[in-house]
Amino acid sequence: MIALGCDHGGYQLKEAIKKYLDENGIAYKDYGTYSEESVNYAPFAVKVARAVMSGEAKCGILCCGTGIGISIAANKVKGIRAAVCTNEFCAEMTRRHNDANILCMGGRVIDAETAVKLTKIFLETPFEGGRHAIRIGEIAAIERGEL
Repeated sequence: MIALGCDHGGYQLKEAIKKYLDENGIAYKDYGTYSEESVNYAPFAVKVARAVMSGEAKCGILCCGTGIGISIAANKVKGIRAAVCTNEFCAEMTRRHNDANILCMGGRVIDAETAVKLTKIFLETPFEGGRHAIRIGEIAAIERGEL
């Protein structure tokens, strides 16, 4: 299951992503928001991040105006590696090299078609492991206060 969340600035992207997931039979849970009415992004970021960390969701997708604020909020949850992506290369490499578990995008930065392309790449790209696993381990060491 994919955890989805957004604020008002990312609502249209989230809706386009939901359509793509529905069309492809990919299970998801929508943690809101459910309209373009102005809301703060942090509550939605934390719901998605906690769903990923608990194992309820295998990964998450978050959208706000730029993708930046919602990624910062999500990254406050231990174990989350939320990455803002604006192009196909970034979406692929954040999975291959960073093992990102949440994709973040901005509704004021990219269009819905691009968001769907990035979602597809993010969901289909595996983590390479190897030397990159060492780097992910170092990030976890930072979270534990060891590095």
